[in-house]
Amino acid sequence: MSYGPNPWQQAHWDWRAAGNFVCGGAGSGLLVFTALSGARGAAATLLVLAALGLVGLGLLCVWLEIGRPMRALHVFFNPRTSWMTREGFVAALLFPTGLAAAAGLSGAIWVAALLALAFVYCQGRILRAARGIPAWREPLVVPMIVTTGLAEGGGLFLFAHPLHGEASQALMALFGALLAARWLAWLAYRRRIAPTAAPRALSALDRAGGTLETIGTWLALALVAPAGIGLVGGAGAAVLAALAGILAAGAGAWLKYTLVTRAAFNQGFALAKLPVRGARP
Repeated sequence: MSYGPNPWQQAHWDWRAAGNFVCGGAGSGLLVFTALSGARGAAATLLVLAALGLVGLGLLCVWLEIGRPMRALHVFFNPRTSWMTREGFVAALLFPTGLAAAAGLSGAIWVAALLALAFVYCQGRILRAARGIPAWREPLVVPMIVTTGLAEGGGLFLFAHPLHGEASQALMALFGALLAARWLAWLAYRRRIAPTAAPRALSALDRAGGTLETIGTWLALALVAPAGIGLVGGAGAAVLAALAGILAAGAGAWLKYTLVTRAAFNQGFALAKLPVRGARP
């Protein structure tokens, strides 16, 4: 790390912070898809528990990042100003509601899905609140984070389709629509940060964005489309959906990891004349 007028990369948020955005977003999306699927019984229980496990793993990553773990309680102290605090409160409601849904309590799955949407929205707002980092503070980062989380969760849902069999053609179509929405959100976000983000940040994002477009969008769409429109059925449809799902989830995870760990350059500052110690004015 270096300090001066040129942008420098922050070092406070590393892979553990990225893990919260990756796992928390994917878990939230998985919970939403589980609610929309209408799954019941053991399939619903396993899917909900997997979703809660991912959200919990993301929060564990954040807890591991804190040098003094007991300071994690401080996250609940600023609900009026901090999106981290709001994320913490949503999580505190999400887990008991999700466990009630896993136990089969009527209506709990829909409440859990709404809380999951609120959770991933809070994640987007956490990044936007970082005023000193152009790649994070852009308002369009919020829809990109939300659509990415939902697409990742949908991808995991389809990946597990051979096990639960709850992925209908309608859900595959919704998954395809989310892939398109995520790609459009990425393009809009990329255009908006072009004038302000550091060149190294843009370079890292472009590499991850290229993977998102080719593998996580077009290839994933090409795989899921035959199953989604009914051209392929049975075991073939399950395999295609699973492949599309894991590719979409992996590409989205890589984009968010890159955004948090490799594109997090501070703005720097401008000086009309840079002073040099020991030099005469």
